[in-house]
Amino acid sequence: MTVALVRRPGPALARGIVTHQERVPVDVALAQRQWEDYAQTLESQGWDLVEVPPADDCPDAVFVEDTVVMYRNVGVIARPGADERKPEILDTEKVLESLGCSLNRIHAPGTLDGGDVLKVGDTVYVGRGGRTNAQGVAQLRAILQPLGATVITVPVQKVLHLKSAVTALPDGSVIGHLPLVDDTAVFERFRPVPEESGAHVVLLGDGKLLMAADAPQSAELFTQLGYDPVTVDISEFQKLEGCVTCLSVRLRA
Repeated sequence: MTVALVRRPGPALARGIVTHQERVPVDVALAQRQWEDYAQTLESQGWDLVEVPPADDCPDAVFVEDTVVMYRNVGVIARPGADERKPEILDTEKVLESLGCSLNRIHAPGTLDGGDVLKVGDTVYVGRGGRTNAQGVAQLRAILQPLGATVITVPVQKVLHLKSAVTALPDGSVIGHLPLVDDTAVFERFRPVPEESGAHVVLLGDGKLLMAADAPQSAELFTQLGYDPVTVDISEFQKLEGCVTCLSVRLRA
């Protein structure tokens, strides 16, 4: 199974939360076209898309990754750190139930955003910062450790989510733009990249990396390492601190 959950951007997208950068106008019509291109790119790379119903009253709902953490066939329904995002989880939960996933949940007072969770094999890095608290990390650890995962807490202060700073290549090395990474020593293998958005990749399979189009130097680096970058323009989502990872949830089995 190679399924990607996605969620269409709603008309209120421009009112999405911005915390670590200045707010600039968002072209909602352009964002909708960029989302279509993103979704079509996933499909062209062999992923079956499953759409979570739109949540037009939730400006940030397009960032569907924040609503759940997948580990193997187990889904951990998140409890977003921003109260206005908590309603987003309901339809994600229903869709995962329909797909037959085993589900767990983060409960109050814990908070956890899916964008704070980076999986590298059986190691699960969890960013503790503005959106994910210590109780959320502890609950995730209690769920995943019996499944064979090692959960490591990572400080996040410079960016919105852990995966706003770092993601990982297929060889397991963690990549990040140094000015935005709080602590590189926590990762077993770390490789710096020259651009902020070059730190964000989605593993498509067969060495292909989905990444933003505005990081050509990083794309060249990945090519030199033997990978095949697949680029998409997500400029309007970047204005809301979004990146390629948070626009989908990838299920592999």
